[in-house]
Amino acid sequence: MFFLRLYFLCVALVATSTLGADPKIPSQTPEKSGRKAPTEQNITFNSVHTEGPHIAMTFDDGPSPTLTPKLLDLLAARHIKVTFFVIGENVAEHPEIVARAAREGHEIGNHSWSHPNFAKMSQESVRSQLQRTDDAIKNATGKRPTLMRPPYGSLTEREKHWIHDEFGYQIIFWEVDPYDWKRPGPAVVRNRILKETRPGSIVLSHDIHPGTIEAMSSTLDALEANGFKFVTVSELIRMATPQASHSSPQPGGNTSTKATLSPSIAPSPTSSPSG
Repeated sequence: MFFLRLYFLCVALVATSTLGADPKIPSQTPEKSGRKAPTEQNITFNSVHTEGPHIAMTFDDGPSPTLTPKLLDLLAARHIKVTFFVIGENVAEHPEIVARAAREGHEIGNHSWSHPNFAKMSQESVRSQLQRTDDAIKNATGKRPTLMRPPYGSLTEREKHWIHDEFGYQIIFWEVDPYDWKRPGPAVVRNRILKETRPGSIVLSHDIHPGTIEAMSSTLDALEANGFKFVTVSELIRMATPQASHSSPQPGGNTSTKATLSPSIAPSPTSSPSG
């Protein structure tokens, strides 16, 4: 009887162990399921990793009726293409300047209608700011923008995602900021850009400040002399390559350490009114 009880006890233990075991269900990755998990990397950018010495110059807050045409003249003389993040109300007042910029191969991005702080606004108000500017750019150039830069670089995580989902925008911040809005003088703007720019950088400046326009001629010439090549933001993003396991010397004396399609940490508008 003892051995019979021992036999039934062993059978019961084996059955319990089998029933309690985790089932072997194969894990399903987003790729295998046919879906791609959303990531910050395909929504926001402040720089990218590139194999070549490419950079994107960007100009915010225009168009200015006097300064933007001067900038367009010096860009045309050098066959350089840049990206303008324009204010909608300025586009409505000077659509011919935006039309010229687009016609000459420059990229036009949405920078809101009147430059408010999106992070402090309702969704409907932000939507209105973006839609009105989107429409103004379309009326001026015949094309809707695919890029957006929030004023002050201020945007909540929730806003990033619904703006990307609703408008299809890639959201662009920056890596190099010469603080030209403080009007430190052309030489300071030039030196800050030259010091901080490296391959894959997105460089911020503003085409509404006389000192910035004055600085650009020598700045662009010096960047080109250092081996940099100028592309629009969208072109730069398309050039993104996987980060190598080692750093290698780059034009300008820097080594590239950025990750592919690096997501941006937006600067605080209280510490930096840039953008």
